Amino acid sequence: MEKILKEELGRKLKDRREQLGMTQRQVASALGFAQPVYQRFEKGILECSYSQLAAICKLFDISADYLLGLKDY
Repeated sequence: MEKILKEELGRKLKDRREQLGMTQRQVASALGFAQPVYQRFEKGILECSYSQLAAICKLFDISADYLLGLKDY
């Protein structure tokens, strides 16, 4: 179950990044992450910390509820 949740979060991150026309490198730089770290978030390999999740939500202008599958928007 946990793996499915990480993969779904990663898919949503990738979809939103692409909607915004950003590369993984741009997102990682804006968040202060190394690009391979952000890439692992998108692939569902690495879990975000609360502070990382908050920073991603602010950058992408989306809610954590959406990313976590609690809301459809």
